[in-house]
Amino acid sequence: MASTGPHINLYALLGVKREASQDELRASFRSLSKRFHPDTTELPAAEASERFRALQDAMAVLSDPEQRRNYDSTLNDLFIDQSKNLSKNSGKDSSKVSIQQTIIPERRALSGGELFALLLLGGALVFSLLIGLALAFLGRF
Repeated sequence: MASTGPHINLYALLGVKREASQDELRASFRSLSKRFHPDTTELPAAEASERFRALQDAMAVLSDPEQRRNYDSTLNDLFIDQSKNLSKNSGKDSSKVSIQQTIIPERRALSGGELFALLLLGGALVFSLLIGLALAFLGRF
């Protein structure tokens, strides 16, 4: 099993669904490894190295059919345990439920390409609105 431990969802780490094929796993790993490789990222070296290692560990587990079956079994057991803990705590103060009982995907900043795409999309929207208003105005005359 990977050093990332059973409480981290390896599928969420790679950004794929649990039913993902080997090709989908490889494609996602390639994309993310380019983003988080210590030589190609803007992240601090220690953080980039840690994230890249986590990606490698996740891929090592999920690309091997036997390890993937064992991980899926562990994930099922973890889900069952979480369900039991949540049902036990349902009558108690919900703030006492541990944050580790829920798997929360990590948020990241938008990349330069994503920001540029959003800028283009916003510009296209504004341009379309201006054309629509101009045509509506000219249609009156």
